[in-house]
Amino acid sequence: MYIFSEQELQVATVDNPSNIAEWALSEMLNQPEMLTKAQEELNRIVGIDMLVQESHIRHLPYIRACARESLRLHPVAPFNVPHFSTADAIVAGYFIPKGSSVLLSRLGLGRNPKVWENPLRFDPERHLSGDASQQVELEERDLRFISFTTGRRGCIGGTLGTTITVMLLARLLQGFTWSMPPKVDKIDLTEAPTLFKLNPLHAHAKPRLPAAMYPI
Repeated sequence: MYIFSEQELQVATVDNPSNIAEWALSEMLNQPEMLTKAQEELNRIVGIDMLVQESHIRHLPYIRACARESLRLHPVAPFNVPHFSTADAIVAGYFIPKGSSVLLSRLGLGRNPKVWENPLRFDPERHLSGDASQQVELEERDLRFISFTTGRRGCIGGTLGTTITVMLLARLLQGFTWSMPPKVDKIDLTEAPTLFKLNPLHAHAKPRLPAAMYPI
């Protein structure tokens, strides 16, 4: 049985959701119509007299799609956790001998032009089918990109990670009107080697809810 260290839990539950939200906000600031659409969804589902709650998450498909698109385009790590092949196998025509260590490229999958149209464009709409009952999941079970992995070796914290990530992004979008800093016409999207943003996001945040909604 694998025992998670305190550092691993902190990275998974704090660093990863904040990284996903930062990338999503950065991309949405460069396409402000997305900010408007997300806030319209929040106004319709939650309103402005209460903060978004966990019970609202399943009713926010566009915001979930924004988080999912952030995971696709800006994964939290270059590769998945290594897996060990216990038997000879053929996958997609490739022979994988027993004893192989198998690594999947998150960037190679999520930005594959054979799978994703215009793969370098941040486009949450690609995850929406138009079906109002559709549940947009952050997990990608078909391995077209890697979020929480999948199958028996999938991340045991996928549900918790989804909740924290969507709640963080939703509350940032609900609580504030976001705009570019002075003399900036585009948010820098340069990646660091770690795949975090090379330069942290700087943006103006103006409260958009009644004053009583902000704890002192």
